[in-house]
Order: sequence, then C-alpha cells, then structure tokens
Amino acid sequence: MKRPPVLARAVARSLVPFGGSRAAALIPQARLSGPMPWVIAIMVALTTIAAAGGLALSNLAQTARGDLSGAATVQIVEPLKVERDRQARAAEAALAELPDVASIRVVPETELDAILEPWLGAGAEGGDAVPVPALIDVELRGPATDARLAALRGALRAIAPAARVDAQSTWLAPVFAAIRSLQYLALALVVLLALTSSAAVLLAARSALGGNRGTIEIVHLLGGTDAQIARIFQRSIAFDALVGGAVGLALGLGAIVVLGRQFAALGSGMVAGGGLGPLDWLLIAAIPLAGVGIAMLTARLTVMGALRKML
Repeated sequence: MKRPPVLARAVARSLVPFGGSRAAALIPQARLSGPMPWVIAIMVALTTIAAAGGLALSNLAQTARGDLSGAATVQIVEPLKVERDRQARAAEAALAELPDVASIRVVPETELDAILEPWLGAGAEGGDAVPVPALIDVELRGPATDARLAALRGALRAIAPAARVDAQSTWLAPVFAAIRSLQYLALALVVLLALTSSAAVLLAARSALGGNRGTIEIVHLLGGTDAQIARIFQRSIAFDALVGGAVGLALGLGAIVVLGRQFAALGSGMVAGGGLGPLDWLLIAAIPLAGVGIAMLTARLTVMGALRKML
C-alpha cells in the first residue's frame, strides 16, 4: 500500500520529535464547510437577544423602583363632591407641613377624567356619574417605608377621615413580579442555549474523530500525544466558533436595534427606563467570546476523553 506523501516524509523523519504542526498536516480540518459555524451563529444570536432582554428588564425594574421609592398617593374616597373637595384641601394643607414630605401635587379632575375616558366614554362627567376619589401625589424625602406611611395616615386621620395612603410601588408589585419572572426566563434561555451549543460542539468533535480515526492511530505511532491531537481539533472548532459567533452577534444586534425602536415608539416613561447602558453592551459583546471559550473547552474535553477510550 502506497503511503501518502505527508505520511512518508513523517516516517522518514521519525527520529525528529513529532510536533503539533506536523500532526496538523496529517489531520487536516475543513473549516466553514459543515453546519457548525451556522449552528453557533444561531445560538449566539438567540443568546444575544435573550441576554439583552434580561438586562433591559433589570434596568427597567431598577429605574422604576428608584422613581417610586419615595412616592405615595393619597386618595380621598368620599362620594359627596363637596365633602371630598373639602377633605382634599385639608389634606393638602396638612401634608405641606410634614417634614418628611418633599412635594405635593393634587391631580386635576380633567386629568382624572382623561384617565377614565376609555371606560366611561368621551364627555362623561366623572364627578357626577361616578364618585371618583380625589388624588394627591406625594413625594417623600426618603423611601416610602411603613413608618412614613403610618405618619401620613396619622396626620390625616382627624381632618380627612376618608383618606387612604398607599405607596405607589405597591401598586406595581405584580408588574415587578412579572418582570422578575421574565428575567429568570431570560437567564434560563441563556443557560439552555449554552448547553445546546456545547452539545453541538460535542457531536461535531466526535464526528471529526470518527472520520480521522485511522490517521489518529498513525499519529500516535509516530509519537504524537493526546494533547497535540486535541489542540488540532480545538483550533479548528475555535475558528468555526469565532466566525459563527461574529455572524450571530451581528444578527442579534440587528434584532435588538429593531426591537428597541419598536419599544421606544410606545412613548412610555417606564419603558424608557429599560435602555441598555455601556456595561450592558460590553456584556453583550462578550457573548461570542464566551461561546468560543465554551466551544474550545468542550472540544478539548470531548477529544481527550475519546482518545483515552480509542487507544
């Protein structure tokens, strides 16, 4: 049987230590020819979108909590309009004298009517058709703790018995719970996509090992070590992962930009608080590098484990 030229030269120089470059010549690795780069590109794109969503939700929750930490609302729940207005004026005057209160804003009736318009219809007089409570927005000098809220209730109990004091953050507690669940979902998706990428690399490495089994045995006979052979497959998969990661990052960033414009068009102040900061963009940019690291580690562990069983 005629030996391949590369193998013949290697046997002729068998006294020379067998190096990694000579092993690489015996085990050529095709790059960008299989599905591996494109599988990694899809995984990185999905991971980028999931990570950006999780980071945006985290920023949104932090911004909302910061804006509402010292906010409270006083409702004058009184069916008679004359008595309701009287208690609202008395509550406003009493709140202005409290040292913990930084600012007060009585919500105008026109604004309340605009809020109720989708339910009551245009032109409906909320004060007559429905006894709408008078609302007073209060900004405290610190967080709206239970002690501060109790002090507000105590100051209003005598002069405005129909007053109800609530922290605005408690109204959004279900929203914060939903955001927290979505954050956990985004984290679970990132972990799942990382595991899926590792599984794809594992299958690709095993397939490459099976296709080069005969050559690997010859490399071992010529003095090649498991570490040298593993580095060959590791470099090849790292190249595929780097190209696939770059393509996936570009696709993911494109999707993030499109989604960001869609949410920005909503014009909601709460949504605006979910913008990504410089640190968030750095974390997103590091996703392909993390993918390359996972691919290289998976390839090395897979090849080393297979070689120990093979020979």
